[in-house]
Amino acid sequence: MIEIDPQQLADRYMAQWNVRDAAERRAVIERLWAEDGTHILHPPAEIRETAAQLGFDHPTLEAQGYDAIETRVARSYERFVEKQGFVFRARPGAIRLNGVVRIGWEAVSTATGDVVGGGSDILVLDDNGRIKTDYMFPGS
Repeated sequence: MIEIDPQQLADRYMAQWNVRDAAERRAVIERLWAEDGTHILHPPAEIRETAAQLGFDHPTLEAQGYDAIETRVARSYERFVEKQGFVFRARPGAIRLNGVVRIGWEAVSTATGDVVGGGSDILVLDDNGRIKTDYMFPGS
């Protein structure tokens, strides 16, 4: 496994969520992610509650491969950055243990500078230092 500075990876990972230009966003994703990488989101409470009513005990939301990840990142950008005026940034303190990196992040209002949300991710890296699996936990 190649050497990766966990905080630099956290910063690059969070920066992808703020990229406005679609072509640049795709290029960032292809540098950051393995081709068959998977983003797995622990859904917000309202989605978990609705799923439980339908008989799904532990739902997850997944996007796999460059196209799906690009769609996921683009929709997040549209909803949170473009419409709500947030930017995403990594918190200090990312740590690496072998091929796994734990990061914390926050959503910041561009209007006030206030932190309005956040979460944590567990990134599993491939042998080239690209993200193979991303387990995202908003609100943590």
